[in-house]
Amino acid sequence: MNELHIPTMAELVARGETADILFWVGCAGSFDERAQRITRDICKILHHVGIRYAILGTEENCTGDPAKRAGNEFLFQMQAMMNIQILDGYEVKKIVTACPHCFNTLKNEYPDLGGHYEVIHHTQLIQQLIDEGKLKAEGGESFKGRRITYHDPCYLGRGNDVYEAPRKALECLDAELVEMKRCRSNGLCCGAGGAQMFKEPEKGKKDINIERTEEALETQPEIIAAACPFCMTMLRDGVKIKEKEHDVHVLDIAEITARANGL
Repeated sequence: MNELHIPTMAELVARGETADILFWVGCAGSFDERAQRITRDICKILHHVGIRYAILGTEENCTGDPAKRAGNEFLFQMQAMMNIQILDGYEVKKIVTACPHCFNTLKNEYPDLGGHYEVIHHTQLIQQLIDEGKLKAEGGESFKGRRITYHDPCYLGRGNDVYEAPRKALECLDAELVEMKRCRSNGLCCGAGGAQMFKEPEKGKKDINIERTEEALETQPEIIAAACPFCMTMLRDGVKIKEKEHDVHVLDIAEITARANGL
């Protein structure tokens, strides 16, 4: 695969061009080595279907979600106002992001501070592209008949009622989609949300990510599908602790889609 050139908004403006969509990469997608692979696959998908997109690059800051969840409203508002100023400066109208935390914050909390954008999660974009016939799950790796279980991220599912898009993206693969006992609106958190990712767990019988991984492994999957970089970390850690990393792969919906389309 040729090295992808991912344009920044600053580059496009300098050339007198505009982007149809801003790809909000997020902190995990920028700095976490595992999440960077998801970022690259989303860019490959956008490139493949011919969507004109750009990122903010070094101008992108944290949305402020971890600060807000940890109780630092002042820091959240500072971060949010800085981002809104940059987004409005580029006249951004539509944003896609791979992180449900960024998605939820940009979509539901930025409007209170004057930031009004159409915000979609990458699974919604993938479902839309499948519906339009632009992604066909052809020419790449076959997932036919493979057992896949999908974990609902809290901020995507219960937080924003996005349940169908990720599942439709998997259904088009002709795979065997097996649901966990706790799924959809009854799904169980991976244990990372609410800024829990950045602190040690309180004392208890079991870490939440272990409990969730056990539920996923009960379905005897070949693949655990995720749609959030936080969930990805927690589920991968759980699978490693259970010594199942050679049998069960944890993959993001974007990675599965890119593989199925030979990108």
